[in-house]
Amino acid sequence: MVDTMALLLPFIRGPRMTRTPLPVAGVRADDEVLLDVPDARLGPALVAAAQGDHEPAAALLAATRAAGEWEYRDRYTARLAAFAHARPDWFWAWRAAAPHDPDGLVVDAQLRVDRAWQSPARAELLREVSPLVTAAAHGDDRDPVPWRIALDHARGAQAGPRYVEELWEAAMRRAPHHYGCHVAALRYLASSWHGSHRECLDFAERAAQDAPPDSLVQALPVRAAFAYLTDGGGPEVPRAALDEAADRAIGLSALLPAADPWPAETRNLLTYVLVRLDRVADALEQVRLTGPYATSFPWDRFCDDPLGHCLRVREELRAPSGRPITGHPGRNPSGDH
Repeated sequence: MVDTMALLLPFIRGPRMTRTPLPVAGVRADDEVLLDVPDARLGPALVAAAQGDHEPAAALLAATRAAGEWEYRDRYTARLAAFAHARPDWFWAWRAAAPHDPDGLVVDAQLRVDRAWQSPARAELLREVSPLVTAAAHGDDRDPVPWRIALDHARGAQAGPRYVEELWEAAMRRAPHHYGCHVAALRYLASSWHGSHRECLDFAERAAQDAPPDSLVQALPVRAAFAYLTDGGGPEVPRAALDEAADRAIGLSALLPAADPWPAETRNLLTYVLVRLDRVADALEQVRLTGPYATSFPWDRFCDDPLGHCLRVREELRAPSGRPITGHPGRNPSGDH
């Protein structure tokens, strides 16, 4: 029998804690918590890729494109690109076998933009990647994911607002409530309006108001709140606006399945924000709903051990007294571009 856990990206179990926190009903023990677990569709594709077989990954992305599952397609693209960065042989075999495959093109564009962001020669490398991003955008005219990649690319290349607005309009024509494109736009606004967190929060709130109740865009305001809470600068944002952002995300979380990998990142992010707002009971409820699924974001913004940091916050939340450990800004958030 194939040991799938050994073949996938390493999932690190939590370390043994130095003291035992109080048990909380419905909250998983720390030694059950895993980091960045793929869902039931992505997992087999990663296992096959680890064995050198690209076909399940290609089939998975083709299925998301055929069904218009753009949120899933976006997340799967990012995870497959990260896996290709670490173990590339299966991916280059896919590209060689089908060089014009729109699914392979979008993963390739993601992979190369990610690499460019991590390089000191970022601007030059991003210029070189431009034709590939354009090719991915032409792969399937319905697909918003290449346009999300193009927005990230434009921010790294320090493109002007008129060009970014054209990209944004193209993305919205394809999927007006696509979360990934909204996050990319929020990042661009944050970099262009550094310190203007209220404007970013207003943009996020307007987008959420226009989106369906179960859309991931409902979590955009709490993402803007996270940026404000971790930036350490800029004009003050009213506490009520931060609470409203958290409440909106809590409403979204209530509509999503509990103990499921898909909403885990949203709930990890929301937990961090709730802890920073001293809303301990609400944060504990999100920990319960998250189940055993920790995600690198947001915890990797504070240290090189995101799982360890997440577990420390969970421990302090369950402690009879003391303030939860949330970390402080200062680490370069390059992983989030």
